[in-house]
Amino acid sequence: METLLQQIVNGLVVGSVYSLVALGYTMVYGILGLINFAHGDVMMIGALVALQAILFAQKMWPSLGPLALVGIGLVVSIPTCMLLGYVVERTAYRRLRNAPRLAPLITAIGVSFLLQTLAMIIWGRGYHSFPQLISTVPMQPIEGVFVTPVQITTLLVSAGLMAALLLVVNKTPLGRAMRATAENHRVASLMGVDANKIIAITFIIGSALAAIAGVMVASNYGIAHYTMGFLPGLKAFTAAVLGGIGNIGGAMLGGIVLGLVESIGAGYIETWSFGFLNSSYQDIFAFIILGAVLIFRPTGLLGERVADRA
Repeated sequence: METLLQQIVNGLVVGSVYSLVALGYTMVYGILGLINFAHGDVMMIGALVALQAILFAQKMWPSLGPLALVGIGLVVSIPTCMLLGYVVERTAYRRLRNAPRLAPLITAIGVSFLLQTLAMIIWGRGYHSFPQLISTVPMQPIEGVFVTPVQITTLLVSAGLMAALLLVVNKTPLGRAMRATAENHRVASLMGVDANKIIAITFIIGSALAAIAGVMVASNYGIAHYTMGFLPGLKAFTAAVLGGIGNIGGAMLGGIVLGLVESIGAGYIETWSFGFLNSSYQDIFAFIILGAVLIFRPTGLLGERVADRA
């Protein structure tokens, strides 16, 4: 029982990060019908930029505390990723809105490789140690179940951000404009909505969430690397498809479900395979789920919310 509870805790932490990144995928797809495969690499840029900012702050102001250093990292990485999201949308995707579907898809893959290559040139191929600014000493709130302060912080921050995004989308004029643009951006433009501005804001919001997710992942695992966004990006895309691509609530649910399935599966895979496999095989669960969803329920758990743009 303790093992199961431990895996559930681990799954919730991982799943909350998947949910944050999946929101960027699902918002862009809901408005443009585009899968932005470079989104995971925006997360990677956020982590590396935050690392650089933290190291600089530690060198310049050695007396700064952990919270101040985390704040500096976020204050630098979030605007950087927001600007990056805007530049990618403006230069790579805007001109391809009316192009055949294959053109934006290939462009997104190209942008992903471009960001990875630029990060490799700037930060090198090696792994970088990310400062443990939030304690990673495990606590034991329940007998046999361990959780660290950084995991608790990840859960609370993710939950707060997802709740804030839901409020923005459902209760504000900006959210109303986003929903109108998702329904039909041409009609929304006729009604006074600046569709280009709303689409750019969507990329900016998604990139900000990715930056925060990148900092949380790097803090949790203690490393940052130029390829660190690739696999989480694919899993976040899987989470978005699982919940219902284009559905914000579905992206949140899909991320949590995927994290739980991965964690519980990894916890028991050695037992099921009699020691022939280990927990490093947990990545197969994400892609098994992706295949199963595409075959048996292509609209996802909560249904796909994509307007007819014909």
